[in-house]
Amino acid sequence: MSTKTVLITGSNSGIGKSCVEVFSAAGWNVAATMRNTANAGPLSSLKGVKVYELDVTSKESVEGAFSTVISDLEHIDVVVNNAGYGLSGVFELMTDDVLERQFNTNVLGLMRVTRESIKHMRERGLGTIIQISSMGGRMTFPLYAPYHATKWAVEGFSESLQYELQQVGIAIKLVEPGLIKTDFAGRSGDMVLPTTKSSYDSFIAKFSAAATKALAGAVEPSIVAQMVLKAATEKNTKLRYPVGKPAPMMLMMRKLLSDGMFSSVIKKAYGL
Repeated sequence: MSTKTVLITGSNSGIGKSCVEVFSAAGWNVAATMRNTANAGPLSSLKGVKVYELDVTSKESVEGAFSTVISDLEHIDVVVNNAGYGLSGVFELMTDDVLERQFNTNVLGLMRVTRESIKHMRERGLGTIIQISSMGGRMTFPLYAPYHATKWAVEGFSESLQYELQQVGIAIKLVEPGLIKTDFAGRSGDMVLPTTKSSYDSFIAKFSAAATKALAGAVEPSIVAQMVLKAATEKNTKLRYPVGKPAPMMLMMRKLLSDGMFSSVIKKAYGL
């Protein structure tokens, strides 16, 4: 039996980096892809890991990376669509350029990688595509409207796509992390806030205080990576994998409570 191969996007930090480490430790061949391979750090020294350049915002880059990986490693059994970032802040202040970048990365980028994955996997009649979504793909928090829009798009896209992919032997799965210790609010984040006194100042202050408190309880990205490995190896048609507190609890609450009741829970948590 040949060694299985996984291709992971956004591998240089956070969940992507942890996925590279977890799959390497499990004995897989790992194609660790990222926009700039100079940011690979020690990843390329891990067992079975090869680093490749892949920019999800470029069709040519996605196609070229897949072609090179397949040439080097012969096949791809699993693709982990992890590249993305979080746009937050006051929507009124966001330019079209900022919004387009968010959607081009989190939605269109994921779709480009998914499409290229299908082309390869359909020919073999097998494969698994794992989308790194978020608990924010099925519920929302204040000041993340565009980000939530992208993750809800990923959820709807993947849920619909499962029907056609099942016909050709490909599984698609959504991993939905909760609060994770990543660079999401730093290098991998983009926040748009007022630069002068505004009507939003009190709201932003309440949000910031609550968010800081919540992030203190965030869990390590390795927990998500272990769930990704589980999703990659389970032979089932399960679509969603919530992981990391408070994702399982919050998503269950969202399912059971009315819109008004759940909104009240969120408002109370943020002191609104």
